[in-house]
Amino acid sequence: MIGDGAGDTGIDPDDHTTNSGSDAPGGDDDVFADLLAFVEDELAFATSHYNDSYLDRRVSSRMRRTQRDTYDAYFEKLRADPAEQEALLEALSINVTGFFRNPDVWSGIRTILRKLSKNSATVRIWSAACADGREPYSLAMLARDDPEIDESSVYVLGTDISTPALETAQAGVYEESRTIDLDEQLSFLDDYRQYVDVDGRTYRIGDDVRRNVRFRRHDLINDEPKSGFDLVICRNLFIYIDNAYKRPMLETIARSLRTDGYLVIGKAETIPPNLQSSFAVREARLRIYQRER
Repeated sequence: MIGDGAGDTGIDPDDHTTNSGSDAPGGDDDVFADLLAFVEDELAFATSHYNDSYLDRRVSSRMRRTQRDTYDAYFEKLRADPAEQEALLEALSINVTGFFRNPDVWSGIRTILRKLSKNSATVRIWSAACADGREPYSLAMLARDDPEIDESSVYVLGTDISTPALETAQAGVYEESRTIDLDEQLSFLDDYRQYVDVDGRTYRIGDDVRRNVRFRRHDLINDEPKSGFDLVICRNLFIYIDNAYKRPMLETIARSLRTDGYLVIGKAETIPPNLQSSFAVREARLRIYQRER
C-alpha cells in the first residue's frame, strides 16, 4: 500500500482508466461484487475500505494484462491461478513512490525535524504505507544532511501491507529506468552521493543511512495503532479510501502520535471535519497538522 503516490495528485500511473460499476469491461456489477468479495474473504485484502472507482481501475488493469475481456473470465482465472492472486494483491497495494516527492513539503518536514530534534533526545517517525522504502530513507538522509538535526536521535519506522515492496525497502537498492529519474528525485539534497552509492543505473542506500531505519508489515486499515511517535507521514493513501473508513484510519494515526506530535498527509487530501478536533492545522498548503489531544 503506498501512500506516497506519483504525481501531484497522488494518482498512480496505472490509474489512467476511469471505468467504474457497469461501465467497466463486461458491465456485470454482480460478478464484480463477487470478485471483490473473493479478494476480501479469501485473499484477506480489505476491498470494502477502498472506493469502487479505484478498485475497478486496478482490476481492469489486470484484465488487460491477462487478456481477459470480462469480469467473469478474469474471475475464473483469479480463482484458479495463485500467481494471479499475488499479482492482483500487489496491484491493489498502490506501490508507487519516490525520493523527496514534492520538495516544498519536504522543506516543511525539515522544519518539523529541526524543532523535534531541538526539543527531544529521541525523535520517532512513522512512515505509514511507505511502499518500497524511499520515503523512510528520504527522512533518514534529510536528518543526516541537516546540521540542525541530530541524526543519531532520529529513528524511522517504515510500514506497508505489501511484502514484495518491503523486501525492496529492506534491501535498499533501486534501479533507474526511462520513466524514473532517481538523480532528479535525490537532488533535493545538495550532495546525495554522501548517502547513496551509484553504479550506473543502480542506486544503493548507504549503511549509515540504513542504520536508523526499520521496516515492518502493517495494515493501517486492520492492525492496531503504534505508539509514541513524534511524526507520522501518510501521504496519498486516503484519496483511495472510501469515506466511511477514513475516520478509523485517522483515529489509528492519532492514537499512534504523542500529544503535540505531527501528521503530514498528501497535498490532495484533507482531514474530515469530524476529526479536526484531534488535529490543528499548522501548514494548510503543505497538509501539515499537529495532534492536540
